[in-house]
Amino acid sequence: MITTMQAISGAGYPGVPSLDILDNVVPHISGEEEKIEWETLKILGGITETDEGVKSFDMHARHPLRVSASCNRVPVIDGHTECVSVRFARRPPPSPQQVREALAAFTPEAQASGCPSAPRHTIFVHEEPDRPQPRLDRYYQDGAGVSVGRVRQCPVLDIKFVVLANNVSIGAATSSIINAELAVIRGVVQT
Repeated sequence: MITTMQAISGAGYPGVPSLDILDNVVPHISGEEEKIEWETLKILGGITETDEGVKSFDMHARHPLRVSASCNRVPVIDGHTECVSVRFARRPPPSPQQVREALAAFTPEAQASGCPSAPRHTIFVHEEPDRPQPRLDRYYQDGAGVSVGRVRQCPVLDIKFVVLANNVSIGAATSSIINAELAVIRGVVQT
């Protein structure tokens, strides 16, 4: 379960009319909930290969990942904040401390491969109860890092937490550069 609070910069240019967003939360972003649900499945749902060697996203796995998203536009310039609750298939689930440690230890392939633009430390886990916040944390690792906080037990699922990412930096510009660097490192493209 994810509820997003997305910055106005995510709407692109010309963006959201000022009278619609000032002192307001817009509880619908056209197509965004479906996109989050679909893209999360692509990223975390798994890949299967047919007998002919064709790879595809496995949306019908034995235990498919299920995602429910609610998206809101909020009066923040840059930085999307997400409140996430997850249920783990493995029982018993990890403790909040185990989740914090796993997030803090995560090293993406781009960083391990030596991409120059990859953040040196991808995920910062905050211990303060009031973090992350867009004004304070959106430029972590020059906007290429992700801030996570409030990792705690969820009384309905297993674990819940708050995530903040700079939608302009890592959501578009920096991600494109890192993907290009990774393609060069892997030999997919030649420089």
